[in-house]
Amino acid sequence: MDDITAAIIAFLQHPWVHRAFWTVVLGAATIILSRLAAKALRHLLNSDSNPLPTTSIIVNIVRAAIWAVGASIILDSVYGQNSNAIITALGVGGIAISLGFQDTLSNLIGGLQMTFMGIIKPGDNIEVGSEKGVVQDITWRHTTIRDSLGQIIVVPNSVISTTSLVHLLPANRVAVPFAVPRYKNDANENLSMDELADALIDIARVAASGVSPVTDGPKVFFSEITELGIKGTIVIQIEDATKTSLAADAVVRAIANRMD
Repeated sequence: MDDITAAIIAFLQHPWVHRAFWTVVLGAATIILSRLAAKALRHLLNSDSNPLPTTSIIVNIVRAAIWAVGASIILDSVYGQNSNAIITALGVGGIAISLGFQDTLSNLIGGLQMTFMGIIKPGDNIEVGSEKGVVQDITWRHTTIRDSLGQIIVVPNSVISTTSLVHLLPANRVAVPFAVPRYKNDANENLSMDELADALIDIARVAASGVSPVTDGPKVFFSEITELGIKGTIVIQIEDATKTSLAADAVVRAIANRMD
């Protein structure tokens, strides 16, 4: 029994056991700290006073920094390895590494540019090349957008940063162009522009509300007066972004019926 106890004590006193123990302890502390920092950062990014977009690339950068510091502490304090020497060695091979990870670095830099310059953020309705949809997230490698069919599209950040980007109207906003003659009131008199705008607003609100609740508008913007009538656009925002086409159709039909 004494021999077994002595063997266990000798094993526990072995330097590699001490190193393994402190590696596990410091590694666990690094994991816990990175998770707490990520949770706190997400809460901060979601606050109303935050000027930065709520993208995961910022959280991932902070987590990577914490992991780098944790690894440096483990190497220095547990294994007696100078982390500065390792960084210098990596710097020597930096050119080869950068060439091998050129696409990854391009995507990372593109994601950072879009995030910190506020070019796009989650919730923006954008068009990149032939793809269009609402931005869901920006990661260190790609940006995910959701199209009108609900499909998730993955676009590399480097493509977005080097391609013409169009900020579209919000996905739940409906813009309906119109051309109408001057309406007449019950006394057979032409309506004024304000009265015409009010009439169109009432028509559009009733029509769109039958499809989805209206959250903003309608607003009428006149653009031109011709011999055939008055042209303009009705802008209205509804609750369900998937029903914008149905809402636009309902508004057009309602205006057309009113013209009959």
